[in-house]
Amino acid sequence: MIIDELLQRRGMTKYRLAVDAGVPHATLSDICSGKTKLAKCSTETAYKLAKALGVSVELLVESELRAAQRERSYEYGLPNYLQHDLDAYKEGLAQSSDLMDCLWGELYGSINMAEISDGAITPEHADYLRKKYLWRTQR
Repeated sequence: MIIDELLQRRGMTKYRLAVDAGVPHATLSDICSGKTKLAKCSTETAYKLAKALGVSVELLVESELRAAQRERSYEYGLPNYLQHDLDAYKEGLAQSSDLMDCLWGELYGSINMAEISDGAITPEHADYLRKKYLWRTQR
């Protein structure tokens, strides 16, 4: 997320940003974690954060929207075998399948094959899929 990148460049913590911007730390944490979308926040909150970071509101909001579009695109146009295994994994999650360990292994193998063997997806794309589906905490 752009806020994390800007904080890192400035050597600033989220706590310092929250204080400087006059935004509750919990609100900033929700924005940075993706729980709350910056585009859905009040204009005042976006303005305060942008001002404290020394960037325009447009930069913050547009960056978030571009990132969301990129992430959505990472789940479409996949090789057929990877799309099949991703869909099977999602269905297994939805139905609390007893075969989740098998579905997990199939999806993991397909992501690796698409990235390493076939070069059909980029390392960034593969990391996105792994983080979103395989390395998530179980509910």
